[in-house]
Amino acid sequence: MSDEAIETIECYEGSGNVFADIGLKNADELYARACIGIEVLRILKSRKLKQREIGKLLDIGQSEVSHLMNGRFGRFSEGKLLGFLKKLDREVTLVITQPDQRHGISLSL
Repeated sequence: MSDEAIETIECYEGSGNVFADIGLKNADELYARACIGIEVLRILKSRKLKQREIGKLLDIGQSEVSHLMNGRFGRFSEGKLLGFLKKLDREVTLVITQPDQRHGISLSL
């Protein structure tokens, strides 16, 4: 391989929140929604339910089930996703701290 063919790629260490790393205004909200949604998705996949069963369990329509299973968590509010966790027999703990003590969002699911 010649020296001309070598390309230098710059890498940066991420903050842990990809939404903040790419400069989105509502990065914390998007990150929280993604974390909650991924946990819902993990639980559902581990139960190996059919979409019809998921819809009945979560009380949502087939199109919403499809969005959820395809990781389109932006279509659901944080409240709705937290409600899904409750319906999946999970307990969610919300911790509120002073702004100077906060280092992004931390979720314990």
